[in-house]
Amino acid sequence: MSSPLSAAPRFRMSKPDWLASPKVLRTEVLAGLVVALALIPEAISFSIIAGVDPSLGLFASFTMAVVISVVGGRKAMISAATGAVALVIAPLNQEHGLGYMIAAVILAGVFQVILGALGVAKLMRFVPRSVMVGFVNALAILIFMAQVPEMHDVPWAVYPLLVGGLALMVFFPKVTKVIPAPLVSIVVLTVITVAAGIAVPNVGDKGELPSSLPVPGLPDVPFTLDTLTTIAPYALAMALVGLMESLMTAKLVDDITDTHSGKTRESIGQGVANIVTGFFGGMGGCAMIGQTMINVKVSGARTRLSTFLAGTFLIILVVVFGPIVSDIPMAALVAVMIMVSVGTFDWHSIQPKTLKRMPVGETIVMVTTVVCVVATHNLAIGVVVGTIAAMIIFAKRVAHLANVSGVVDPDGKQVVYSVTGELFFASSNDLVYQFDYKDDPDDVVIDLSGTHVWDASSVAALDAIETKYAQRGKKVTIVGLNEASADMHQRLAGKLAGGH
Repeated sequence: MSSPLSAAPRFRMSKPDWLASPKVLRTEVLAGLVVALALIPEAISFSIIAGVDPSLGLFASFTMAVVISVVGGRKAMISAATGAVALVIAPLNQEHGLGYMIAAVILAGVFQVILGALGVAKLMRFVPRSVMVGFVNALAILIFMAQVPEMHDVPWAVYPLLVGGLALMVFFPKVTKVIPAPLVSIVVLTVITVAAGIAVPNVGDKGELPSSLPVPGLPDVPFTLDTLTTIAPYALAMALVGLMESLMTAKLVDDITDTHSGKTRESIGQGVANIVTGFFGGMGGCAMIGQTMINVKVSGARTRLSTFLAGTFLIILVVVFGPIVSDIPMAALVAVMIMVSVGTFDWHSIQPKTLKRMPVGETIVMVTTVVCVVATHNLAIGVVVGTIAAMIIFAKRVAHLANVSGVVDPDGKQVVYSVTGELFFASSNDLVYQFDYKDDPDDVVIDLSGTHVWDASSVAALDAIETKYAQRGKKVTIVGLNEASADMHQRLAGKLAGGH
């Protein structure tokens, strides 16, 4: 007789995907190291933009990466301190001080958790492909533009180092892909500059690296309503910019890896990461498209381990190996980012054959997105403007799809108008002018079986048509409405002032 316990379900822990094979583990570890090295100068630069000590950007990159690797919805995506967030919160730091900025980071995280729970991630379905392509291309341009200052007014030795770094990343993968080419490039160029005593700008020139780990604490601000009203606008702006960049980056990684990610979980995860970052005194952040491309596209990482190790290696490198990291030439990191820029740009989208086949409206939307992003250096603004442009072009295109054709009975006593296409605010405006109110017979039938009534503007247009016929003593019968259209028409017909 079997024991009652034998019927109990057996729970088995599934093996983490990064333990699938030694090759996968090696890829994730090396990818995390490459990303950590590339994160250091950028985090310092973003700290300078925000007007804070470099340690705040480095601590933010550490906590964001580690936390999001656990709670985020997109595997292998890198979150850290970013330029977009730095630009949003810099004025608050300048006007009110560091304590208010840290409080804003925590509040922004709370906003992101709330927005994520409310389903803001679902809005991503309204971002068309042309905006996505524009986003990617603008991002590649911004990544390259960010490297230009590092190539201007520098010692001549920077240029051969830069060319050598690019050559290593192009040709080393043809020899072996066991070790990521960017890591090889960084190590080789660092050894050359240190061994030969070549004086070129290095990571240490960007700012002093911290020598201790971050400790948690509360922001140094009065906990009053006045403080809340001061930080709330900045916190909301940071939350929206961070979510938009993170969700767009997640969608891009989905496309690259042919996998789906949990956008709602990612939205909430970004909020949790920013809350934790704020309590550790960091400047906040969001997904980093450039570092994510290094991790996913260049290094081939696919799991959460690479993201976790990027943050872990970062803090170990700056705290324990600070003097060594300080000697890394900026030329090595610039070469890595140039390769990322070239690899990120969608070159197929600007080929003459593609532009010739693509509808003009799609190309306009892509170019609009690119121009707005490059002009403002804000990916979120470009995406919003591009999406609005796409909606306007779509509405203009669909507005002409509502057609009206009329057939008069042989006895001349009745006319039947058939309406096809979609009726909404843009297409319904011209609907009123497609009927012959003066010469039509007294019995008018409008058949809407080939259309759908989407909004109040369409109902108002139908009211206006009925009114114009009624003024001439003619009767209108509307037939063929589907269930949803009939429900809307029944609720609104005759109750909209604009229809009379």
